[in-house]
Amino acid sequence: MLATLVLTNGHFYTMDASQPRVSAVAVRDGVIVATGNDDEMRALLAPGGEWLDLGGRTVIPGLVDAHVHFQWFSLNLQRVDLYEVPSKDEALRRIAATAGTLAPGQWLEGRGWTQEVWADRAFPTAADLDAVAGHVPAYLAHKSGHAAWVNSRALKLAGITADTPDPAGGQIARDDHGEPTGLLLESAMDLVARLIPPPTPSAVAAAMRAAQPVCWQAGLTGLHDFDGRTSFGALQMLQEAGELGLRVVKNIPVYRLEHATGIGLRSGFGNDWLRIGGVKIFADGALGPRTAHMIEPYEGEPENRGIAVTDKEEMMALAAEASAHGLSVTIHAIGDRANHDVLDVYAALRRQELAAAGLLHDGDEQTLQVALSKLSRPLRHRIEHVQIIHPDDLPRLANLGIIASMQPSHATADMEMADRYWGARARHSYAWRSVLDTGATLVFGSDSPIEPIAPLPGLYAAVARRRADGSPGEAGWYPEQKLALEEAVRAFTLAAAETSGQSDRLGTIAPGRLADLTILSHPIFELPAEALLETTVDATLVGGVFRHRTF
Repeated sequence: MLATLVLTNGHFYTMDASQPRVSAVAVRDGVIVATGNDDEMRALLAPGGEWLDLGGRTVIPGLVDAHVHFQWFSLNLQRVDLYEVPSKDEALRRIAATAGTLAPGQWLEGRGWTQEVWADRAFPTAADLDAVAGHVPAYLAHKSGHAAWVNSRALKLAGITADTPDPAGGQIARDDHGEPTGLLLESAMDLVARLIPPPTPSAVAAAMRAAQPVCWQAGLTGLHDFDGRTSFGALQMLQEAGELGLRVVKNIPVYRLEHATGIGLRSGFGNDWLRIGGVKIFADGALGPRTAHMIEPYEGEPENRGIAVTDKEEMMALAAEASAHGLSVTIHAIGDRANHDVLDVYAALRRQELAAAGLLHDGDEQTLQVALSKLSRPLRHRIEHVQIIHPDDLPRLANLGIIASMQPSHATADMEMADRYWGARARHSYAWRSVLDTGATLVFGSDSPIEPIAPLPGLYAAVARRRADGSPGEAGWYPEQKLALEEAVRAFTLAAAETSGQSDRLGTIAPGRLADLTILSHPIFELPAEALLETTVDATLVGGVFRHRTF
């Protein structure tokens, strides 16, 4: 078959074990038709086709971010940017600048602040906001997404007073007199968030349309989205208009489970552009606001073991409901207690699934993996984040066939907090090497907009375990957890395809696979890890179409 596009003089790292390195690729109708050397591929070029000399650039399968809040990311490009602002004063300066442009009653929204980078590490208050934005209701999400900073006007609109009880799975922070401080944790955030007029699907689609080039410039060809119904509607609108240029796996928030099962949605339904993933459940909170659910208390906080956002019994019921209807489950778990409880749920769920298939299993968890291999289409259940896991629970990921969906940039962003609040336990956090060595599938993402939507810095974090400024030193933070670069790239490519059940179409550079490619400026596999910090994405192809190109 003749090709309409031939790329030659490249260093293609294919992730295909049968042919790991080639110099040229031939493409037709968005699909790779052949791989090999330059002369072989040029001979396949059809009359009028395009031939491109890559000038020795490195090419890998298209990078996929396996954990993104795409609606949130897209809309936040239009809101107050507080991402890791170095001080509360700077945060308030930015807030004041935006507040001055708003009419009374119009909501002020922003995201990205974290008190951990401020000098006193103290949480901000409603009074702080009132001084610069008292005339409008304000809602500013913490970097983690598990806390919100609101002003007095927002508290009043929500009817939050000293007498308001904490909601299940959340907390209203209070001062010494019991008055709300303006900090809302976990489900308490909803008390205010539900008052903010929601964006329409059309508005979200417009924001996504503008956000796609940011993703292509980062080298991304696909993502796994974790936002809600409006996001799904907006993505469908883009696809219907022929404007969706990223391959999206759409996960379903658990509060929509009844609707999803009611219309018979199943994991894997869809096409190469937009398909159904799993049902997302929250087991706990996050490290930043110290709501991740822990076995032992946080350092210096003997009464604080975090928050169980969904208890084990409820998780089991929800997971069983999803599984029985052909929907995989993906559960957010940060703390070691949360991860333990989630694995207990998955162990019980796997036994149910085997029983339903007529494969009763009476053995222990170590033998479950063999039994699961007999299922024709086992559901691909995931744990999102797995930020700290007790060593005794590590083997259970592989035994139960659970995918560890992790975000390497979290480790370098959070390492000081992890040391401060988890102490010696931090050596078991962000444990990519330990997870991979168990035989579990490890897939990477960014959790954007919690962290930047930038896989190259994520690769650097995975292989160096240090920040761009060199901290915490040459060896890196708990260096025994470093990955080899090929392992890290696999977690952003082939592992993502395996996670979504698309490894027959995506994740490798091989004949028959979709022509999703990321072209890099530097030979990253031949240089020290620091080269990743200087590497640029020179081109991104999705379905054989250049979505981003600099040469």
